[in-house]
Amino acid sequence: MLELIDWSRPWYESVRDAASRLSAQTHFRDGFCAQAAALGLRNHLGLPISFVPQEDLPEGTAYEEHIGATGGVPTRDNFHDFFNGLVWLTFPRIKVQLNALQAAQIARDGVGKSRGPARDGATIFDENAALLVVRDSVDGQMLIDALREHRWHEAFVERRAQWGAAAQVWLFGHALMEKLVAPRKAITAHTRIVLADERFFTLTHDARRAWIDARVARELAEQGLDTSAFTPMQALGVPGWWPEQDAAFYADTTVFRPKRASGEAQ
Repeated sequence: MLELIDWSRPWYESVRDAASRLSAQTHFRDGFCAQAAALGLRNHLGLPISFVPQEDLPEGTAYEEHIGATGGVPTRDNFHDFFNGLVWLTFPRIKVQLNALQAAQIARDGVGKSRGPARDGATIFDENAALLVVRDSVDGQMLIDALREHRWHEAFVERRAQWGAAAQVWLFGHALMEKLVAPRKAITAHTRIVLADERFFTLTHDARRAWIDARVARELAEQGLDTSAFTPMQALGVPGWWPEQDAAFYADTTVFRPKRASGEAQ
């Protein structure tokens, strides 16, 4: 699995450290378990997190329910679950809080045709989220507004200097990472904005990762989650994440679509 992924891609920076501690000679599930034990990872009930074969998931039991009740994360031999494990090792507090939200709704409402707003929001977050940390400033708010209003040229071209220095993207969604193994221009993230002060951008990589993990987990615990928390952002539109990002690149309205007018048909 390791050798099939181009780890030099900038979108894998968030999970690269966890991946670097794996060995090609050991099944990645065992490597995940060793790292989880070393980090002392536990779920919201205090049970140790481990990574177990998919066959350990009892028939009729929801995936999220099983993690909440046992600490065991069912893990198949595919990219999807491989990236999921890396995210557990990178942002464990966020993962625990998402699982707590999902398990609580399942316990309350059962597993039906409708996931409900909390579980639906948590699933989207888990699968396809990007965390965009933006400096809390006037310029930062203008960048956020441009993204939310789909003013792509302003966000990615006119405000290009803000990216990296005052706006950083940390991928979280494991399905999103899986899609980017074979990158396509249209791949779009559900983006959650995280405001940070200037000090954040002076921290080491590990300190920034830990800050994001703690901050977002706390926000989820205090505020809950639904699908309104996200704004779309094309992954390969992030400045520096793809070659030839000139004005023509962002002028492709089949990918960088303008925002729909209020009341416009979907």
